[in-house]
Amino acid sequence: MVTGQGSTTATLDAAAVADIIAQALGALALDGKRVLVIIPDGTRTAPIPLIYRLLQEQLGPRAARLDFLIALGTHKPMSDGAIDRLVGLPAAERAVRFPNSAVLNHRWDLPETFVTIGTIPEAEVAQLTGGLLAAEVPVALNRQIFDYDQLIVCGPVFPHEVAGFSGGAKYFFPGIAGAQIINFTHWLGALVTSMDTIGVKDTPVRRVIHRAARFIDRPILLIAMVLKGHALHGLYAGSHEETWSTAADLSAQLNIAYRPQPFRQVLSMASPIYEDLWTAAKAMYKTEPVVADGGEVIIYAPHISEVSFTHGALIDRVGYHVRDYFTKQWGRFKELPGGILAHSTHVKGHGWYDEATGIETPRIQVTLATGIPEERCRRINLGYMDYRTIDPEAWRGREDEGLLLVERAGEMLYRIRER
Repeated sequence: MVTGQGSTTATLDAAAVADIIAQALGALALDGKRVLVIIPDGTRTAPIPLIYRLLQEQLGPRAARLDFLIALGTHKPMSDGAIDRLVGLPAAERAVRFPNSAVLNHRWDLPETFVTIGTIPEAEVAQLTGGLLAAEVPVALNRQIFDYDQLIVCGPVFPHEVAGFSGGAKYFFPGIAGAQIINFTHWLGALVTSMDTIGVKDTPVRRVIHRAARFIDRPILLIAMVLKGHALHGLYAGSHEETWSTAADLSAQLNIAYRPQPFRQVLSMASPIYEDLWTAAKAMYKTEPVVADGGEVIIYAPHISEVSFTHGALIDRVGYHVRDYFTKQWGRFKELPGGILAHSTHVKGHGWYDEATGIETPRIQVTLATGIPEERCRRINLGYMDYRTIDPEAWRGREDEGLLLVERAGEMLYRIRER
């Protein structure tokens, strides 16, 4: 059963949010139990400070322990100051007000973090993926979850380039998962391609994620949010698959913007919540579908000067290429992490690779107007533009000329409306 409400027009205030959370928690026997809440990092727009406060108020006095684990995937750990902003209270105040609670980074960088909780058999993987991949998939997860009696996953749902829609069990995989299933699911998404995945509910990756979640032997409550910009339009709570599905349906209505025709150029202004290209590349993923063949996406982000804080060296080695560049030269790349190759193809977009000539032909051009130097942009096989030569205001209101300005790019998906 799913508790909650959502609307494409109305928004939820703090009182409505408190009521929905109270209903969801009231149905659970959590007195004296240890509870772990899995939350997003700063690369997702969500009213986490409000949710954090309400959980502390409603659940903190009941639970023996109430901790929060940040689902980083492989993003860089959040600093103390960033965590303070994420939950809306400084650490010193949290320690006084909530002594039986902590906010923790998921330490994906430490092997001792993980325990293998199961393996998806090869035949089942082939069935789940429609034959795209067939291999055993070990499922490793942060072992901390087994120190708790109840898991609560809390985060927003948006269109997503790898899974179709974010949220739900994706906060386990890749949120707090081991490298093998992260690399497997990301490469699987790359084989399908971002264009054919993003904004689609039933995807091979989502099927694998839901299958992997069946290995978790702790009760799971999902609190799923749906936002448009910073406005909260939906909040649902209940079992993770059903609740995620309900939230994804509302997200499809709120977070997909349709345009009548493709554009020759898109100035995609990456949201300031993204600190490197690894995360800001959503400005490409979410606008690629409305770019005409031979067109261009310009990722405009003067504040970004790094390709990836955690994977930069590997990306420098591989560069950005279309999917078939890798699949048709698999012997050269099969030992590299699937997550790196997937990111590469998602940023470069659709395209073709001719084995006979060695010529790679992307469908569109991707150009960086960031603080990343021109030499590095060229080296990683992306275009370069000096952001100081761009006046975003000059792009406004020029859709009839084939120019699209997208502000705070990264969460709203743009598509061409089918006729």
